[in-house]
Amino acid sequence: MEKDKKKAVKKSFTLKQRFSYWFDNRIAEGSLGLIRILIVFSVLLVLLIAGLIMLLGLSEEGEGGAVLWDSIATVINAWMPYSSDGSIGYLILMSCAAIGGVLFTSILIGIITSSIEEKVTALKKGNSHVIEEDHLIVLGLYPGEYTLLQQLIFASEGKPVCIVIADEADREEMEQNIRENLTVPKNVRIVCRTADITDPASLEKCSLETCRTVIVSPTEDIKTIKVILAASALLEEKQAPQISVNAILTRNEYSFPPSLERTHNITTLKTNAILSKMIAHSCTQTGLSETFREIFNFEGSEFYLTGFDGIGGMTFEEIMIRTDRAVPSGVFRNGRILVNPPADFIIEEDDRILVFAEESDSAILRKDAPPVKKLREAVMTRSEEETDIVILGRNETLPVILKELPENVSTVWLVCPGISEKEKNRLLTAGAARNLNLRFYEEDPESEDYLEKLARMAGHVVILGDHEKDPEQADMDVIFLLLNLRELRRDLGLGYNITVEMQKEHNQKLAGSGESTDYLVTSSMSSLILAQLAESPALIDVFREILSNEGNELYLKQTGSMGLTGTFTGRDLRRIMLRERYIFLGHLDSKKRSRFNIPLDEEIKLDGKDYLIVFGES
Repeated sequence: MEKDKKKAVKKSFTLKQRFSYWFDNRIAEGSLGLIRILIVFSVLLVLLIAGLIMLLGLSEEGEGGAVLWDSIATVINAWMPYSSDGSIGYLILMSCAAIGGVLFTSILIGIITSSIEEKVTALKKGNSHVIEEDHLIVLGLYPGEYTLLQQLIFASEGKPVCIVIADEADREEMEQNIRENLTVPKNVRIVCRTADITDPASLEKCSLETCRTVIVSPTEDIKTIKVILAASALLEEKQAPQISVNAILTRNEYSFPPSLERTHNITTLKTNAILSKMIAHSCTQTGLSETFREIFNFEGSEFYLTGFDGIGGMTFEEIMIRTDRAVPSGVFRNGRILVNPPADFIIEEDDRILVFAEESDSAILRKDAPPVKKLREAVMTRSEEETDIVILGRNETLPVILKELPENVSTVWLVCPGISEKEKNRLLTAGAARNLNLRFYEEDPESEDYLEKLARMAGHVVILGDHEKDPEQADMDVIFLLLNLRELRRDLGLGYNITVEMQKEHNQKLAGSGESTDYLVTSSMSSLILAQLAESPALIDVFREILSNEGNELYLKQTGSMGLTGTFTGRDLRRIMLRERYIFLGHLDSKKRSRFNIPLDEEIKLDGKDYLIVFGES
């Protein structure tokens, strides 16, 4: 019974249906399938025409080879025969061959044209494979966020470099956005590819296994994690574990197991913890946010590892006062970096020095030691009077901000409409750890009278973005508060400074720069840090220390409170601060203009309102 059914099924397909099915499959193969069909039909036509001519005796020459060749030539050239070429039958058959040749040529030209168009379209879409070595790969390109690419361009220092960018957007769209927003020098080639950056198979076209490093452009955490895992899976498949994958995650709860990070060479930093610390330190030290940008910005000075000859036996202080055009900040030994070592730390010949310089080869070690002179001692006391802070808005970073606030902050006014008792208790616990006096206000800060009341009692104002909202909407809420606070400050003649947290770089440009306003933009700072990680992977521990809650950190030390007024050379300030276990990086004047890497012999006149930008433990 079953056999009968199978036979019935087989007999139900006619020859025409089978041919149609075969033909459809060949067509589905694309241009190559069409060309194969065309060749088959052309060969059959040639054989048919030659066979009929020979069978009917229509050829005067009579030789099979000559007839076959004439048939091939007629089909290929689509050449109609002359009346004198043979009998009427011969002319008819050769005319059929010529007509077949016309069809053959026309279809072939159409196929080739279509193939070229398909290839051009595919190239425009960015679907071709990348054949590069030692290139940088950036996964993700988001309109308005170009800091990462700009920093990678600056980091090239005029050397040839290829940056491959992969994203879901069309290649033409990506290239147009880059052209409109970035100036790309001749030494930098940017190659864009359209790919699903969360799919290892799609990422294969970017040639991850031959690149220098992979950078995941800052975006929301879930997508970032998917991209990290996709890139890691592909690198594991290609047996290229030495390629690092660098990314930024916002929330602390999104952490890869250490074993997974080591196996797949994954480097991640948590921006919420980083930004909260920056906000806490910047809110009472206007200009500190720009210092953070300077350290992670390739436009100015940044950290490098460099080697000097003949340094064995020197102390770190000797290296400090003899190194010009760079500030020694640590010592690299046995694969580890000791940041801010003691002044009497003995240097070994094979040690490399961590320097803060404009270029990787800027540092110059002077041969002759300068004469020793008696220096004034710095008085390391609290640099500012006690002050109050008003914090508008809240998010998950607020407890960390409270914990990291400087010692001179005594009272914090928290404007938190609709806060729950559980969250309030959590904030009170965080404030108690710092002996802060927390005051809660649950009224709507959009009320003009209420906002004026807050402005009058504020020494400093912090505006936090709502991380639960869409980033664009959250930034717009922050901008409106900022504009109103600026106007109140101007109209009422108040002197508070404003520290603003925003999530998107392009939104900061909408608010504009304002006096006594510090911006901390999540996407911008994330991009700066990622660029540093990509270019200086050996310095990851230094960056972690600067951005962590422990160890050496950045500070602004007021010269007046330290008793450092008058005229000093750059060398003098280095020695004075080193004896207090700080690295002197630069100078911030009373107009909030900063300078870094001050030459050893240059004299600086300090008044009580200046600040020294230093790096060390609190």
